[in-house]
Amino acid sequence: MSARELITEHLDLWTGAVTKKSSSGRGSNGKVELTGVKKLRELILELAVRGNLIEQDASDEPAHVLLARLRGERLELEKNKKIKKRRKTNESISVDELTNLPSNWCWSQLGEVAFKLTDGSHNPPKDAGRGLPMLSSQNVNFGKIDFDSPSRYLTVEDFVKEDARTETRPGDILLTIVASLGRAAVVPPEAPQFALQRSVAVISTPINSEFLAYQLIAPQCLDYYDTHGKGTAQKGIYLGKLAVMPIAVPPLEEQNRIVQKVDELMALCDRLEQQTSDQLEAHETLVDTLLGTLTQSENATELADNWARLAAHFDTLFATEQSIDKLKQTILQLAVMGRLVEQDMGDIHAKELVAAATQARENLIRKSKLKKPRKSKIPNEDERFHRLPYGWSRVKVCELFQLQNGYAFKSSWFAEDGPRLLRNVNISHGYIDWSDSVSLPESMAVEFARFELKEGDIVISLDRPLISTGLKYAIIRDCDVPCLLLQRVARFRQYSDIVHTGYLEYWLNSEMFTSSIDPGRSNGVPHISTGQIEALNFPLPPKEEQHRIVQKVDELMALCDQLKERLSQASETRCQLAEAIVEKSLG
Repeated sequence: MSARELITEHLDLWTGAVTKKSSSGRGSNGKVELTGVKKLRELILELAVRGNLIEQDASDEPAHVLLARLRGERLELEKNKKIKKRRKTNESISVDELTNLPSNWCWSQLGEVAFKLTDGSHNPPKDAGRGLPMLSSQNVNFGKIDFDSPSRYLTVEDFVKEDARTETRPGDILLTIVASLGRAAVVPPEAPQFALQRSVAVISTPINSEFLAYQLIAPQCLDYYDTHGKGTAQKGIYLGKLAVMPIAVPPLEEQNRIVQKVDELMALCDRLEQQTSDQLEAHETLVDTLLGTLTQSENATELADNWARLAAHFDTLFATEQSIDKLKQTILQLAVMGRLVEQDMGDIHAKELVAAATQARENLIRKSKLKKPRKSKIPNEDERFHRLPYGWSRVKVCELFQLQNGYAFKSSWFAEDGPRLLRNVNISHGYIDWSDSVSLPESMAVEFARFELKEGDIVISLDRPLISTGLKYAIIRDCDVPCLLLQRVARFRQYSDIVHTGYLEYWLNSEMFTSSIDPGRSNGVPHISTGQIEALNFPLPPKEEQHRIVQKVDELMALCDQLKERLSQASETRCQLAEAIVEKSLG
């Protein structure tokens, strides 16, 4: 099967194999990686440097003749001191470890086909603020060089000194050799003058520089960098190791044909990526629009119509993890808006619950167990609260919950035994993670009894409260106590048992809450305050309805999780198929 057939017969697989990225912003296409197209690019490069991308031409000058001629040219240039002599090395290529090549190809070393192999400045001058650019590894990507955002600028005098080291010219290859290893690009003809830092190597070669650049980013070379790179914080590879890196050399005429074919196939990959990205973006817009109609419905009839429209295309709409996450968020939003379950006129009105909470709070104030709450600035009323169902009440958070910030326990007080201190690092998503814990001596714990947490308390992080995977909160379990509340963590505790813990969780995770808070910054770190939360409006349903809401949300979330699991399995299968095709093609 030809390379073209290999690609075109599996287009759906290449574009359909996507994986979720480990980190990205909420609600963006950046959450997925087009794994299939990435594998396809790797396959194209691997086939190219193995001699399997195009057919060989018996009339081409064999590679061994080309290499012999290059050795002669090198000796002449060295003799005339136009290039530096290549340093002798005792390292040789182990033929047994190398892939078989076509009969008119040869294995060589990078130092043999490179007439210049050096790196940039190890002691760069100070940034002049303006002038000629000095590039680092951050400016070199796969096939592209960024000249617009250099690491620093040089004066003409400094540039002349630095350029004497590398003498980088159009047609040379730049290769990153520190930190992110193995990104390569050819300097284009229209490139401005520039200098380099040591994180970039410059390579000049008499063979096709585009072909060599493609080989330098192919899987075989990437494996070489990974194997021979040194360092922990910033991995790097020495020029001496680069010089002996195996390089597959085809006839020069075939190099030119390979570059032409790779360029053609990479352009196809670009189109596939753009097409897939456009489809994902259009799909995301459609999902946002249709889910938005649910939360914007004016009445039960309109909601039912909008849901029917969405349900008719359910399988098409919710075909990605991102769309399912948005469905989950819509479920939470409908829940706290009173649109998820029907109301029961026999339920006790929520205003009775508010009265019970008010009485409990006043009793605590009267017994001096609670300070009289400060008057908070009431935020603008949200239109969502004007349409709450019958039986619900709009009430300030401070009227239902006592919010408490933790104490700034000194690190010098920490001990191995005693009550644990709940810190931001211990708050996961829904539960406490004690893998990194500190404690307070038992002898000191009595003094800070007011910061004790109880089973059922809900705590949230006040620092970096919203991250890509949602609000950092947890419910205190029996196995978590005894523990004390540390600074920058807030505790929710009810004045009276009127709010279902599950319902409070769902409100904290809903857009109604997350879109209402506006994190400020403390020492550059985003944070929210307990006072800000206390002033928020809280949608309070009757107690019986809260139980029905929690039950319904739990059911729907379980269904969403099942759907996501099936999608994940299908995605994993597509990725495995793509990998299998690659392995079969290279086997």
